[in-house]
Amino acid sequence: MNIAIIGLGLIGGSLAKSIKTYTKYRCWGMDCDQQALTKALADGAIDRKISPEQLKDAQLTIVCLHPQATVEVLLANSDHFNPQGLVIDVCGVKKAVMDAVLPTLKAKGVTFIGTHPMAGREFSGYDYATNDLFSHASFIMTPPENTPSEAIDFLERLAIELGFKRVVITTPAEHDATIAFTSQLAHVVSNGYIKSPTLKNESGFSAGSFLDLTRVARLNPAMWTQLFLYNREALLFEIDTIIKHLEEYQEALVENDGERLQYLLKIGSDLKEESLKGSH
Repeated sequence: MNIAIIGLGLIGGSLAKSIKTYTKYRCWGMDCDQQALTKALADGAIDRKISPEQLKDAQLTIVCLHPQATVEVLLANSDHFNPQGLVIDVCGVKKAVMDAVLPTLKAKGVTFIGTHPMAGREFSGYDYATNDLFSHASFIMTPPENTPSEAIDFLERLAIELGFKRVVITTPAEHDATIAFTSQLAHVVSNGYIKSPTLKNESGFSAGSFLDLTRVARLNPAMWTQLFLYNREALLFEIDTIIKHLEEYQEALVENDGERLQYLLKIGSDLKEESLKGSH
């Protein structure tokens, strides 16, 4: 099988390295960054670099780009994809991307499935790609209605081969609503939290909480801006929700109401405890 990867950044490069490490499939690369292609060839992460016209010979094409570029590349190459093959993307938002590309791809007879590997690092680019990035991670799929079952089954098997622990199948809307809470809000809060003027004094004053809460403050601003805007309604709901709860803590502190504060803290602690039970 020939697998083409468009975009050899952190996710695309890690997928290429994982495919070459854990499967016998051939892996081809496309990227406007010639350095990334040269490094991937030297590493053995891809077998060769290809042109858009050669995508027709790939049984699976994986588009690993930012949301806007993903839409542009999928539409620009709709005539090049193998109609007997499968095309997927790995964007962190699904509905906006799929709504933009599905009509065109369907008209060309291309089977397309939106996916989202739930893995990442604070750093971006091929230099940080690894063959174990997806170890024990979740692989989310949002197949459109009437997607052939064999395409879904193949992706499930491939995900497990590449080290993913769990495959989750959901709708694009459900994916986006949930990811706004589990990922996007965390990045907003972390990025906002670190803007305190007290940051200059933090050295030596954290046993781990500071590092835990600020880990994802370091991000790719261009990519996350696109992700936030593509999913703005769901993210705004989560931001409104956390602001409401922060105001509850603020009010208890202003009023010096220890009983109320303890009650609020207990609710949050109990919810975390319950969530841990459900994750096992």
